[in-house]
Amino acid sequence: MLELSILGFLAEQPLHGYELKERIKALSGHVRPVSDGALYPAITRLVAAGKLDQHTEPGASAAPRRILSLTEQGRADLYERLRRPKQTEITDQVRFNTVLAFLRHLPDPAGQAAVLRRRLDFLQTPASFFYRDGEPVRAEEAGDLFRQGMLRVARATGEAERAWLREAIAVLESAAPEATGPEAATIDAAPPAAAPPAAAPPAAARPTAARPAATAPGRGTAQPPN
Repeated sequence: MLELSILGFLAEQPLHGYELKERIKALSGHVRPVSDGALYPAITRLVAAGKLDQHTEPGASAAPRRILSLTEQGRADLYERLRRPKQTEITDQVRFNTVLAFLRHLPDPAGQAAVLRRRLDFLQTPASFFYRDGEPVRAEEAGDLFRQGMLRVARATGEAERAWLREAIAVLESAAPEATGPEAATIDAAPPAAAPPAAAPPAAARPTAARPAATAPGRGTAQPPN
């Protein structure tokens, strides 16, 4: 996901290393810290692979700054990563948020919709933070105030994410035939769908529980059964 973040931010504009690091930290550093020991070797790998270009220019002080920019090969790699995310990039909330942060760069509304549909399909599988006899525990069955709170908040965020995904998929599928470029593929440039918009859920509400066979609502943002 670090390489996806590097490619994604540099698709927007050239950046020097420190500024790139700060943007990645703002996106996911609160959950997964970004160290120099991970970032700069990743940049070196991408430069060696021809996916990034670098040059130096004068800095604010005497020290020059190394400016990084995306090459055409790097852009093609970004498109491929966005078009075909790994399964863990669909099921893990923080990883999916990273895909979502750059999905607008994919110049293909149908491809964008396919990624969102994978997430929606995943969220339909029942899950909970807690299980009893192999079945996900509902908020009303939690047995204490605090677990009930966890499950109620997770259920609300899960419902909100599923509603937004359905809305966004409808927008993209209606835009797909006439889209001609990246601008036409952005969700915020398309007319709103009839369903009420809802914000994407916070990363902290994401479970990693196994999928039981149950009839409760979906998961993915740790939404438990109703």
